[in-house]
Amino acid sequence: MPVDNYTKPPLLKPLLLLLPLSFVLLLLLLVHRSDPSSPQPGSFASSSSSSSSSHGSPLIRMRRTFRSYDEYLKLQLNKTLDPRLRRVWATRDWERKVNAFARFFARHAALGLLSNASRALCVGARLGQEVAALRRIGVAAALGIDLAPAPPLVAEGDFHAQPFADASFDFEFSNVFDHALYPDRFAAEIQRTLRPGGVAVLHVALHRRGDKYSANDILGLDGVLALFNRSHLLRVSKIDAFGLDTELILRKNMND
Repeated sequence: MPVDNYTKPPLLKPLLLLLPLSFVLLLLLLVHRSDPSSPQPGSFASSSSSSSSSHGSPLIRMRRTFRSYDEYLKLQLNKTLDPRLRRVWATRDWERKVNAFARFFARHAALGLLSNASRALCVGARLGQEVAALRRIGVAAALGIDLAPAPPLVAEGDFHAQPFADASFDFEFSNVFDHALYPDRFAAEIQRTLRPGGVAVLHVALHRRGDKYSANDILGLDGVLALFNRSHLLRVSKIDAFGLDTELILRKNMND
């Protein structure tokens, strides 16, 4: 797939990106049903324990404790809303990252994991370079979520409680697993919003430590796989992707 002419930052050519907005608005209207198993962003208990087992796997080590969920959100937003970082992401980093993401997604398409008709979600997308890359290779129904929205590519949403109905997407991508305070809920929400047979792609750090905003460290691949208990592993690859070294490709079970 051609990936040479990449999408410019959304602030520069917003009119070119307005067409997929109807898809974004439709999905945001399909807020998932009120259900005790579907956590709401404001409902999380205080993270007063550092025990990794309390978040679904002994092979995922939580880095620190927080007095409240709001304190955790504030730390994450300190990075996402940093004016200097946002300028870098929207200018000199834009083409480089869209280029790299487009190469990854083109390979996924070549493997039959992604098509132009796929409904795709990028989880923790910041300004939306990965969304722009998906749209550039022809996946028009692609959008992202992040704590701070960046229209028209990224809508507001907490990855611990995605604002979408069950089985909304065919394909989900994320490179922010290490930012999850509740890794089990992060995984559960991806699996909930994927259709049966849908594909999840994660870029994670198995051999490197994340940055100061990371909430967890992965001590072993099985730690992540144990959380995706409604899916099966398709492929593990070594990558070099902005400080992350491993790509996991999972498919949600068809009978789920």
